[in-house]
Amino acid sequence: MRANGRFLPDAQACAMNSTMSLRLASVIAVAALICTGCGHRAAGPLSVPADHSAADRSVLAGEWEYEDGGAVVLRLDDQGNGTYAFKDGRFETIQLNGRTWIGKWSQKENDREGGFVVNLSADAVEGDGTWWYERIGANTSPSEKGGTFHLTRKTSMTRLGDTPPAP
Repeated sequence: MRANGRFLPDAQACAMNSTMSLRLASVIAVAALICTGCGHRAAGPLSVPADHSAADRSVLAGEWEYEDGGAVVLRLDDQGNGTYAFKDGRFETIQLNGRTWIGKWSQKENDREGGFVVNLSADAVEGDGTWWYERIGANTSPSEKGGTFHLTRKTSMTRLGDTPPAP
């Protein structure tokens, strides 16, 4: 290989090729990110890391009112996992990082599942979220859009177990 008008030994040429390949890969990755941002979907799946959150999930425990047109009550344990009555629904927390709550939902009765992201308020008593489909029946690439929702804390599990002081 030639560089600046002189021939390079094989080891130097190989190192130069590797450096050029890395730079090209970086440029391609940045271009892909920019192009992906142009086609932004309002509600779509996210890539969620496998590691579970370091945040204390017990702040999610209790009953939450989920509003998306109608209202449904979510009952969550100290890990942020639980149920809701609509279509035999299940709610699973994947990660809680600061005020960002990421998880999955499923509905046994209508054979659907998907994901969600919630941005909690600073006091963790409410939040606004986005949900999407990941599967409808056998279709693992559904074209149906998800939506947005609002959560409001009704109770916490620790408060449910508290006994009032004696008079």
